[in-house]
Amino acid sequence: MLQAGDALLIVDVQNDFLPGGALPVASGAAVLEPLNAWIARFRQARLPIFVTRDWHPPGHCSFRPQGGPWPAHCVAGSAGAAFPAQLALPPASIVVSKGRQREAEAYSGFAGSELDRELRDQGISRLFIGGLATDYCVLATVNDALRLNYRVVLLGDAVRPVDLRPGDGDRAITAMCAAGAQLLRG
Repeated sequence: MLQAGDALLIVDVQNDFLPGGALPVASGAAVLEPLNAWIARFRQARLPIFVTRDWHPPGHCSFRPQGGPWPAHCVAGSAGAAFPAQLALPPASIVVSKGRQREAEAYSGFAGSELDRELRDQGISRLFIGGLATDYCVLATVNDALRLNYRVVLLGDAVRPVDLRPGDGDRAITAMCAAGAQLLRG
């Protein structure tokens, strides 16, 4: 199934988005086991692994004190911005930071980052995407990947939603599939 031109893209699996974090996804820890299985597959196939992270400056525009919708989260260099120890990221993983500009929101891993250039430099044409949260950063990243003409496999067992409105996660999966992503479960 995996072939040259494939890459694993893990979206924003950071301590602040896991239970106990500043902005937890209720079942966010459930992505760790399936993502670790995918990491092992990609390592065995000697294919690249990319990891996005929110890397916000203090006072980021998305934070409530600045008028944004979210509590302060994933402040650059903080424990909350770190990847969880349970996520088996190999040292060769390519980390892409986003949301680094104080006045610019960045849900997509492609927004204001070098992700597209890094992928193209490695000849990547198909992305296997999982992470947090289905209805925000995963949705935005998948939509941008499709817009940039990558083929996308959405790892259905390796995403979890915020679900501010019940069903947001399911609606996001439906929208991603309608836009051209292939949903893979199990």
